[in-house]
Amino acid sequence: MTSEPPRARTYRGVPAEQRRARRRAELLRAGLELLGTQGRAAMTVRKVCAEAGLNDRYFYENFPDRDALLLAVVDEQIARGTDVILSAARQAPRHPHARTRAVVTAVLDFLTTDPRRARILTHEFPASPLLQRRRLEIVRSLAAIFAAQAAEVMDEPALPGGDLELTGLTLTAGLWELFTTWFRGELDIDRDHLVRYTVALILSTADLAAPLHQRLR
Repeated sequence: MTSEPPRARTYRGVPAEQRRARRRAELLRAGLELLGTQGRAAMTVRKVCAEAGLNDRYFYENFPDRDALLLAVVDEQIARGTDVILSAARQAPRHPHARTRAVVTAVLDFLTTDPRRARILTHEFPASPLLQRRRLEIVRSLAAIFAAQAAEVMDEPALPGGDLELTGLTLTAGLWELFTTWFRGELDIDRDHLVRYTVALILSTADLAAPLHQRLR
């Protein structure tokens, strides 16, 4: 005779897994608020739990330590940002200039509509070795999106796949630093100038790299 697995307990009609998911969402919300307004130093377990209205038992139910929450907060925002990029690309015409401008505009909108995101980009990533390591993974992921989009909008890509990936890595890492510097207020240009420059840079990079590739063959 086999015994059935125990059923998840419900409380006020809400299953246990759903309650746990809600608590995790509240901890992520609290982590984003503290990280994006006061910085990593303020993201103590006690402060996160107070912001979320939960006790620390529920914190450790979801995260082994503060660094795990830190990465989860950042990963959630990166996932949302990636969705924004892909959505903008899908909705834009299949034309290099139109699609590039749509994506660049969407990225800046994503970072400016919630100032906490820009603060994390400009202050928390540079100050945290943990986030710097995560940044490398994010850059590679965004570079892959660039390569896929470039291959889609160009009937005959000027670069082979490997060099297109290199171009994506170079552009993504460079634009990360450009946007970070601009959000810090260290560049005396307005947003429209930044968008136009970024679009022109992206579109011209493949054209510049193609002759070099031919010379290196």
